Amino acid sequence: MSLRKSTNQVAAQDRANYVHQERSHAEIMVVISALMLAMLLAALDQTIVATALPRIASDLHGLNKLSWVATAYLLTSAISTPLYGKIGDLYGRKKIFQISIIIFLAGSALSGLSQNMDQLVFFRALQGLGAGGLISLVLAIIGDVVPPRQRGRYQGYFGAVFGVASIAGPLLGGFLANANTLLGVSGWRWIFYINVPLGVLALIAIATRLHLPKFVTEHQIDYRGATLLSLSAGALIFVSVWAGITYAWGSWQILSLLIGGLLVGILFVLNERRAKEPIMPISLFKSSIFSVSVILSLLTGVVMFATILYIPEYQQIVRGYSPIKSGLMLFPMVFGIFTASIGSGRLITRWGHYRPFPIIGGVFIILGLWLFSGLSLSTTQLTLSIWMVVLGLGIGMFMQVPVLAVQNSVPFKQMGAGTSSVSFARSIGSSFGGAVFGTILISRLNSHLRILLPQYGGKISAASIAGGTKGIAHVPLAIQEKIYGAFVLAFHDLFIYAIPVAAITLIFAFLLKEMPLRESGKAYAEGEGFDLKGDLA
Repeated sequence: MSLRKSTNQVAAQDRANYVHQERSHAEIMVVISALMLAMLLAALDQTIVATALPRIASDLHGLNKLSWVATAYLLTSAISTPLYGKIGDLYGRKKIFQISIIIFLAGSALSGLSQNMDQLVFFRALQGLGAGGLISLVLAIIGDVVPPRQRGRYQGYFGAVFGVASIAGPLLGGFLANANTLLGVSGWRWIFYINVPLGVLALIAIATRLHLPKFVTEHQIDYRGATLLSLSAGALIFVSVWAGITYAWGSWQILSLLIGGLLVGILFVLNERRAKEPIMPISLFKSSIFSVSVILSLLTGVVMFATILYIPEYQQIVRGYSPIKSGLMLFPMVFGIFTASIGSGRLITRWGHYRPFPIIGGVFIILGLWLFSGLSLSTTQLTLSIWMVVLGLGIGMFMQVPVLAVQNSVPFKQMGAGTSSVSFARSIGSSFGGAVFGTILISRLNSHLRILLPQYGGKISAASIAGGTKGIAHVPLAIQEKIYGAFVLAFHDLFIYAIPVAAITLIFAFLLKEMPLRESGKAYAEGEGFDLKGDLA
């Protein structure tokens, strides 16, 4: 017992000595640049593959396994995110981060070399296993390098990275998929190969310029908790992928997965209450800052997919834009996200207050969704661009605050677990956001088609015109305009249904308490954090 106490005291002092170091802006930016590159790889890979999937499945003769290419990556990245956070707390983040980059690069190279769909699915799962560490450990390492008061300034860059990746992914994926060959290799394979040189650069920079202390602590890995979390999260992710597409929401398959996932989730919570080294410490939820931040991240993921995912779909189906052009047309949203993320981060550092920004951002998101609910066939591109800027400003002000609030409040020794919990919540929210709003869109489209085209008795449906403009081209010209009108009304309904979710998000933003951002990391690194009996004022 005394040995354990002595070891942990040494570890605490090591943390204090490291976090208390003064670093110049130039020194920090060298590390931040490498971290941004690593996060860009993981964030980009969530969106870049989707556009190229039809081409990939055609070349590899595996259309029946199309969805598994995306599901495998999503599943392993989401499940591994909280595990990396906890393991980084126990063993030190630098080494674990380097391992995650190597796993990601190996998965990328092997995915590009795949000769059939089975291989691609397996290697995409390997790639996702590495991506989970890139996303969660990057944010935790910022907490190691930058004092709490200064983090807003730098975390703003990472919010911008997520925004840019959400738009640039489909754009780049469409370009590479349309290229038959590039340097003698099928264009779609470069979607994976491009990660390798960029990842190697990030790996070299991390190895040479990121210096973190090696904390020697007594630990015991919670294997039971890791297994239960994987099973629960896996079941819920399968629901998000299959519900409304492969199986109906009320089918026994989806209901079984939902009930099973929730029951295993309850077992996970009970296990974490008793575990000596829990993967996701339940004690963190005694802090309202942590609890509210996790909920905010979950809801933010849902709302983001109601906007970023379906605005390009509107551009392609209703306006007939190519995937590349629809991606370019999203530049105003990128501008809004980038401007708000960087700007709010700098203001947080200057003022020392983070609470106003998710509140203001929530108002902008609601306003943007309300504007998009006014879509019509005659809406101009200029009008759409203005609406996208409004939405982008809201998302940009919202994204970074939950991570910043959690890192400023949880004990240093649990920062990795706390940070990864926020990232995990956003991943789950994004998965469910895509599934729920996809179902809403299809349901409302079918409803409007029945109303506008009653003479067809429901024979013209979302399924019969699958493929957007290409599917509609096979329909008689006399009714094409009504079909486009039905699409516009369905998108209108989608944004209307997203407003209540955004409103709930705004309510939780008001509930987020504010703890003063620490000027120095010394006291924080020595083990101080929130008061478990109540958040510090």
